[in-house]
Amino acid sequence: MARTIKSTLFKIMLITLSIAIIAGIIYLSKALPIITAFRAKDICSCVFLGNRAPDSVKDQELTSFPLSLGEDEINTKDSVVRSSVFGLARKYAVYRKGLGCTLAIGADWQTLRDTHHQIATPPAIDQDTIPWPDGNLLSGSLPQFDKPKLDATIQKAFLEPNKEKPVRTRAVIVVYKGQIIGEQYAEGFSKSTRQAGWSMTKSITNALVGILVKQKKLNVMDAAPVEEWKNDDRAKITLNDLLHMSSGLDWEENYKGPSSATTTLFATANASGPALHSKLIKKPGEEFTYSSGTSNIISRIIRDHIDSNDYYKFPYLELFYKIGMLNTTLEPDAGGTFVGSSFCFGTARDWARFGLLNLHDGVWNEDRILPDGWVRYSSTPAPAAKLKPYGAHFWLNASDQNNPSDRIFPSAPADLYWADGFDNQKVFIIPSLDLVIVKLSSSQNYMDDDGFLKGIIASIQ
Repeated sequence: MARTIKSTLFKIMLITLSIAIIAGIIYLSKALPIITAFRAKDICSCVFLGNRAPDSVKDQELTSFPLSLGEDEINTKDSVVRSSVFGLARKYAVYRKGLGCTLAIGADWQTLRDTHHQIATPPAIDQDTIPWPDGNLLSGSLPQFDKPKLDATIQKAFLEPNKEKPVRTRAVIVVYKGQIIGEQYAEGFSKSTRQAGWSMTKSITNALVGILVKQKKLNVMDAAPVEEWKNDDRAKITLNDLLHMSSGLDWEENYKGPSSATTTLFATANASGPALHSKLIKKPGEEFTYSSGTSNIISRIIRDHIDSNDYYKFPYLELFYKIGMLNTTLEPDAGGTFVGSSFCFGTARDWARFGLLNLHDGVWNEDRILPDGWVRYSSTPAPAAKLKPYGAHFWLNASDQNNPSDRIFPSAPADLYWADGFDNQKVFIIPSLDLVIVKLSSSQNYMDDDGFLKGIIASIQ
């Protein structure tokens, strides 16, 4: 009897162990390619766009487990990065001038490198000889503010009180009444360093939609023009639903392992694909679900409404170059569509210029870039976003501007809205104070943003 029980227990343990091993193998088969793709893409963009040393990228961005498992080879001659884990799951990211870095998915890296597109030529100007904000020359005449108080607040943002949880602030810019009154960078970074915006790219995508609305090529209240949805219930999804993150599509925005989001960014040639083929599980417009996939559906829609010869020039000629963002790059996926959720690199000053465009209601030097009412639309609470105030690809401080207690950041005015990116990237816009604040970081260890805002606001009042 005892021998039978022991035999049964042994079999159960063996089966359990086998299941665990199989589950582990399945998980690793999905996770390792994402780990290596993340490393390859991040190193490629930071080195070739950001002009950073590879060791700096590895030490600051890629030290957390399991990203730390990777090994990398950087080929500067061919502008390609190869990453793997113990020689497994090799992934390549290729840099192309004017396009940034792209993961070679669905094609070998040589083919991707040799695929060229018609890109925009930057204006032949020296921004260091042109006054801010079109250029980089700062004014000697500044609005009144408390400089010691502002400087102390900015310097505090760069402190590391807990070495175990570094916040890694890299850049802070404060623009008050149109002028830069505060600016600081971490060691190794400067006003010329292009930095990742991550999900702040979603707000760039919002602007590109706005431009197409102004050109009467899109209407946000129309059904989203997606061919794959025409014959099912997804045909009811509007572009407005997509911008408000309330499409009703099934989605998992999780970056701690294999998910819809990580597959979109690091495991598919067409970033719009996973969300585009998702099932409808809620009625459109009724439930808020933050989704990078949604932003990439919008990016695909944008591409479909621009002449193929103009597509790669469009963001630059219609947005970036018009407002002095000459050091910003939108990066495409392997299928050639801009990754409108996440892959935009720009200098801190360029991100500040984008904030100023929105602060000024989409107008730059008397030239209306965004349609009249677009900024108001973007910063108006989406009906479905009941728990966290959200507009149209912008986060909002309050869903009820008449209720002071209903704020994400209690120390900031209710009309604050912002572009927000992974690793604590933010472009804060406060119309009532004529204020734009850029804070770029590289850590999920969040600092006290409310205290940060409180200190800056106190310095101008």
